[in-house]
Amino acid sequence: MKRVILACIGVVALGGAAAAADLPRAPSPAPYYKAPVYAPAYNWSGFYIGINGGGGWGRSDWTTTGSFDTSGGLVGGTIGYNYQINQAVLGVEGDIDWADINGSTAAVGCPTTSCKTSDSWLSTIRGRLGYAADRFMPYVTGGAAFGDIKASGPGLTGADNTNAGWTLGGGIEFAIAGHWTAKAEYLYVDLGHFNCGISCGAATQNVSWRSNIGRVGINYRF
Repeated sequence: MKRVILACIGVVALGGAAAAADLPRAPSPAPYYKAPVYAPAYNWSGFYIGINGGGGWGRSDWTTTGSFDTSGGLVGGTIGYNYQINQAVLGVEGDIDWADINGSTAAVGCPTTSCKTSDSWLSTIRGRLGYAADRFMPYVTGGAAFGDIKASGPGLTGADNTNAGWTLGGGIEFAIAGHWTAKAEYLYVDLGHFNCGISCGAATQNVSWRSNIGRVGINYRF
């Protein structure tokens, strides 16, 4: 009797093992994917201050001498504000620079051995319109310009006058890191003219100043 019982137990055990072998395997766990992290697009809105510097090359005219070349350098400070709407960036910017942009001529009509025009400071107040391509922003700019036109020469008393004129140009600004941005720009500046008169050797001696300005700058955005 015992042999019959043991034989039955063996048959049941073998049947269970066979059934277990026929069961499908447990599915493998699904692979783990980490969602990508997207950096938010750069936003140009806000106030900023900065420094700028570069050079200028242009022309000056005296009534009696005609036109002659001027050139020199400038360096100064900048303050501005941007407001971004989608990819359009509207802004206003002001700057004031110490300048040494000058030139002279000894052409026929100069009442002395040399007639010189110089500019010792230059300031602009401009609107800006930019296109935000994430961390890069090309822009156009234009507005009012102010500066000092000085006319002088050996044996002349000379004169200088603060003139208002206009400026137009463009550039590109890009974000470096954190709150810092850098820019490069070109401006055409025309300060008009003033009548130096007898101080420059003639009853009517209009002296003009206009220049091409190329400069770079670094800004800190708040």
